Amino acid sequence: MSNARSRQRTRGRPAPFRDPKKTILTVCEGETEKEYFLGCEKAYRNSRVTIKVAPEHGVPKTLVGIAKQYKEEAKAKAAQEKDDNLAYDSVWCVFDIDEHPHVGEAKEMARDNGIDVAISNPCFELWLLLHFRECPGMQSHTKVQKMLTAHVPEYDKHVEYATYAAGYPQAVIQASRMDQSAEEAREPNRNPTTGVYKLTELIRTK
Repeated sequence: MSNARSRQRTRGRPAPFRDPKKTILTVCEGETEKEYFLGCEKAYRNSRVTIKVAPEHGVPKTLVGIAKQYKEEAKAKAAQEKDDNLAYDSVWCVFDIDEHPHVGEAKEMARDNGIDVAISNPCFELWLLLHFRECPGMQSHTKVQKMLTAHVPEYDKHVEYATYAAGYPQAVIQASRMDQSAEEAREPNRNPTTGVYKLTELIRTK
């Protein structure tokens, strides 16, 4: 048998095509966040984003544990089927500070497992509010929601992304400034801050 024919038989199937866009997994606490990110994904036409609501609602550490499980399952499947596209390039947990315990432990667990976090303090509605106005200062969860309804009277935990789209650039600027100010004061994730813009910008540009 010629060397050429031998090489032809041992080539096997070609490697799967690797999409240049990053695959992003977003694990949320609830439907509000999911609806927003789904709208964001569609607006920026990024089909490489997977958004899941955690089946167990609880403390942030639980959410990170669920994201870790999803990440490991996808990695194992990618190895089994020899297709890197099945694994996630970037995994995110989205949760509120609110009155949750053990947030520091959740952040540490996420860091140790290569998972990013988008934390809002006091709540995700702060991120939504920034689409309409500047930083409201330190506020409670209830007060932030009330402020939001002044701009979106029909708000009831459901999100139509089109309502927020025009204010998105403003929200990114506001959230970034708040984040930077908190970091400079050595008070990361203080009230008010939200890291959601880091994830949305990844979805928008990747």
